[in-house]
This record gives sequence, C-alpha cells and structure tokens, in this order.
Amino acid sequence: MRVLLTLFLILGFCSLSVAQTSAPTYSNEFLSIGVGARSFAMGNASVASQSNVEAAYWNPASLVKIDNKYDVAAMHAEYFGGLSAYDYAGLAVKLNKESAIAFSFIRFGVDDIPNTLELIDKDGNLRYDRITTFTSADYALLISYARKTGIKGLDVGGNVKLIYRHTGDFASAYGFGIDLAATYSTSSWKFGALLRDATSTFNSWVFKTDQLEEVFAVTGNEIPENSTELTLPKLILGVSREFQLSDKFALLAEFNTDLTFDGKRNVLVQGDPISIDPHMGIEASFKKFIFLRAGVNNFQEETDFDNSKSWTFQPNLGLGINYKNFRLDYALTDVGDQSIARYSNVFSLAYSFE
Repeated sequence: MRVLLTLFLILGFCSLSVAQTSAPTYSNEFLSIGVGARSFAMGNASVASQSNVEAAYWNPASLVKIDNKYDVAAMHAEYFGGLSAYDYAGLAVKLNKESAIAFSFIRFGVDDIPNTLELIDKDGNLRYDRITTFTSADYALLISYARKTGIKGLDVGGNVKLIYRHTGDFASAYGFGIDLAATYSTSSWKFGALLRDATSTFNSWVFKTDQLEEVFAVTGNEIPENSTELTLPKLILGVSREFQLSDKFALLAEFNTDLTFDGKRNVLVQGDPISIDPHMGIEASFKKFIFLRAGVNNFQEETDFDNSKSWTFQPNLGLGINYKNFRLDYALTDVGDQSIARYSNVFSLAYSFE
C-alpha cells in the first residue's frame, strides 16, 4: 500500500509540473470517450478492475492479468443521433507470465459533411450540383506494454500513442504521446492509476487555406495558421473491490476520479488549474456468466433560460454475457435523458483464445 501511495504522489507531482505549460482545455477529447460497453455501463469506472484487452486503454498495467494468450475485442457506437461514428478494435498478446503487449485502434468521425464553398457561382447563382462532401475524423493507435514487478501485487505499464486528425482537405494534424500506468492488487482490493498524456501529447496542425481565404475574408473570420496543440496530463485514480456473496453470486464496485490540469472544467469540482471529476459503477455477476451493470458519471452544471443553475448527471445501465471465451456486452448510456449528452446504445464483442 505504501508503495502505491508513493507512486500516486509522484504521478501527481509530474502532472503539476507539466501543467504550467500553456495549452487549450479539452484537447484530444476523442481519446477520453472510453472503449468497451462494460466500461460505458459502469460510468467509465474501469481503471482498477478492467483486466482484458480493453485494459490497454483504461490501464495498460492490467494487461498481464488476461487469462489466455490472445484477447481481441471490437466496438461500434453511434453518437448525436447517428451523425458521428465511434469505433474501436484491440488485440492483446500475453508474452509470458510476466508481461503482455497490446495494439488498439480508435476512430471518431463525422462523414458526408456538405461542402458549400462553391454553392454560389461567380454570377450569384445557387449551384446545388457543386456541393461536395468531406469527412472530419480523429484516429489513434495505442501500442501498450505491461509487466509485473518484483513487488507482489504491483504491475506497471504504459502506452505509446500515435494520433492523426483531419478535416477534409482543409486541415490535418499528427500527434504523439505517452501514458503511464500502475495497478496494485490484494485478495479483495484493486487500486489503479493512469497518467494519461504523461509527457503531454503534441498535435502538429497544418492548414490548407487556399480554398478558405476568400470565404474567411468575406465573413470576417481569422485565417488559421499552422500551429502545435498541447494536451496536458490527466491523472485517473481508481479503487475497486469484489464481494463474493455466495458460490454463484458476486458483486464488484469501483470508484474512479479524474484529475485534470488544463484549467477550469465543467465537472463536479471545478478549479483552475485542477478540476476533479468522479465517477463510479457496480457489476453484479451470476456464475461469471451473466453480468448486470450500472454506473454514474458526467456530472455537469447547466444554466437554464432564466439563468438558474442546476446539476445533471449521466446514469448508465448494461448487460454482459461470457460464454466459452466469448464476451458480448451492451450498454445504454444516459438512461432517462438525465444529462445534456444524448443517450447511446453501445455494443462490444470480445474473444479470448490460446
């Protein structure tokens, strides 16, 4: 326990030191959505308990806990009424009893966006036949490694992230970042820590403004210039415990908290530069075959038309089935439309084999 607390403090001090660099709030947010229907159902509280291929995203140190040599998973989700698509695929390989690697691919994109730059010709006529479409999408490849340490129960790991973002032919960016992670387990308790973007993640943007200069000049908008976007570290801490209620029934509960260092965010504890965003989830299982899940996250303060303020949250529910190394998970997020986020149906499928 003392070793884990020391590690948490070191990670926190590293985050504070990097956070002095000027950077925008909410950068690379597509990498904060999450992966796996299990985690969505549990309010994205997975840093301590996730122990399959999806752990490469939530806490790569847990990859050494996968049961078989290979573990693969895929997920698809629709957002904003089907306007955008979110996809994930992952492969984990257990090298030996002491180490494992994984590869994860993430895409978040909006396709078939109308391009109306040529809608009006030189004579002032509307030319609908000149409307084209383009795609705005973000891509990320995570290369993960995990290894057991000489301390019983303590595992460490990390990610190397390669990022590509583009908006049609108008702008594109390449990025690079590193995540650091650790887990500590006892007979009943599990602790996890993930320092996302540990060294800060850099996105180098290149803008092609040839087609935009005339429109920007008419509308009075500032023409963007090539620049570098910096994503500051985020420290995620988690603790979970499993309760064996009987030979057939078990209950797992997990609590996570996200500490961001990029300025004031609309979360439960708002501060500058540190904001704190808690989320939690539970998972009930029967013979490790059927799983029922629930979670709460996304606490936000909303302003109504009369300028009154109120707090909202996002409740989630989910179901999982584990049969002969197959895992099928489903999550319904934002049950009852309690938060500003639109509800989504999330499905994920995984298979573990030798």
